[in-house]
Amino acid sequence: MDRERLYRTEGIVLKRSDFGEADRLLVLFTPGVGKLRVLAKGVRKVPSRKAGHVEPFMRTRFLLARGRNLDIVTQAETVEAYQGLRESLVPATYAYYLVELVDAFAEEGEENAALYDLLAHALGRLAAGDAPALLARFFEVRLLGLVGYRPELQRCVACGVTHEPAAVFLSANEGGMRCPRCGQAAGGALEVSLGAFKVLRYLQSQEYAAVRALQLRPETAREVERVLRRYLTFVLERNLKSLSFLSLVQAGQSP
Repeated sequence: MDRERLYRTEGIVLKRSDFGEADRLLVLFTPGVGKLRVLAKGVRKVPSRKAGHVEPFMRTRFLLARGRNLDIVTQAETVEAYQGLRESLVPATYAYYLVELVDAFAEEGEENAALYDLLAHALGRLAAGDAPALLARFFEVRLLGLVGYRPELQRCVACGVTHEPAAVFLSANEGGMRCPRCGQAAGGALEVSLGAFKVLRYLQSQEYAAVRALQLRPETAREVERVLRRYLTFVLERNLKSLSFLSLVQAGQSP
């Protein structure tokens, strides 16, 4: 095979789907070329040396061959399997949510090494047993910053005044929070309590090592989740498929 056609990249498997009788179409997220669709030929055959290295949210080192329509996986070697995600429903469900978020925001062929590092770190902490809901909120806030949708939490998006310690209002279409006066004058703005607002600012300004020590009251945690979900849904203009299943898991139910 022509060496100029071959290239190596590390990647995290965002999703996969069957292709033909024995192949799989993989969507990878890579540090150097962003999202990438590749074909893993023969991976559904038994035995296949590549099969165990291309499972969802695995971090794998790939040797790829450039193809006319899709690049082809010629070698695959696991870097990190995140085994803890495959042993329990709750972290696995959150992992599916995180990779779906990345898939929704990432562009094909667009480098975003910082987002790759964020996803790899988050999957590692999930696999290690960190509190999944708090980790997800940190991930959401940081992802928004890395893809160009960082919410404005310091100043009112309507009048520009610096926020005081008070309840504010989420104005998703303006990209951040309105102060109490501007928020009350806006139809459809979501009121955000002072406690939830403080948590959102903390998530935006602190590293994960500090964030993971937070002990949130259940009502505050639910409010922060509700605010971020409202903002993410507005930006994406749709709900993610994994959210309905995640809600069932959070409620301790089975589908």
